[in-house]
Amino acid sequence: MHESRPFRTRLFDGLASSIAEHGYRATTVADIVRHARTSKRTFYSEFTDKEECFVELLRADHEQLLLAIRTAVNPESDWREQVRQAATAYVDHIGARPGITLSWIRELPALGTTVRSIQRAAMSDLTDLLIDLSDSPGFRRAELAPVRRELAVVLLGGLRELTALTVEDELPAESILEPAVLAAEALLSAGSAAPI
Repeated sequence: MHESRPFRTRLFDGLASSIAEHGYRATTVADIVRHARTSKRTFYSEFTDKEECFVELLRADHEQLLLAIRTAVNPESDWREQVRQAATAYVDHIGARPGITLSWIRELPALGTTVRSIQRAAMSDLTDLLIDLSDSPGFRRAELAPVRRELAVVLLGGLRELTALTVEDELPAESILEPAVLAAEALLSAGSAAPI
């Protein structure tokens, strides 16, 4: 299994390159292996089809996003600085591979009910991360309670849509940083004071 990891990584990179070039729907297995500089035989030894490769690529990308945000945030920093650290890590991640981000948001849902659990798990992971990050010394010093799940979902859902619009309009990922920070600060500070 470990020997196949380099091939999986190459195939993921091949799929990511093809998505950036053509989009997921227009991508074929031939495109993936051409970008990966490997064979269809290698592809089919790792994945049953293009959809499985796509789903596994998105899972790996999601794990990288979670790690990037968690690593970027210093829980001892002022809460506003933590918000900026998390938002910057998010923006840097999507800016590095905007096509993958857009595929998560727009193309994955088109695969139907088979991927619904993946979408829900990804949102749940991000929600849990936001709740966890807002339960830190920097937030406690500001007398802010951890964000409630419902408010975290509202924040993340809005950020996801803003991200999709930004990528679709081919605007720089950095353009969402300030709106993301302002929205997060407003929601995190207001949510601590008022019950839903």
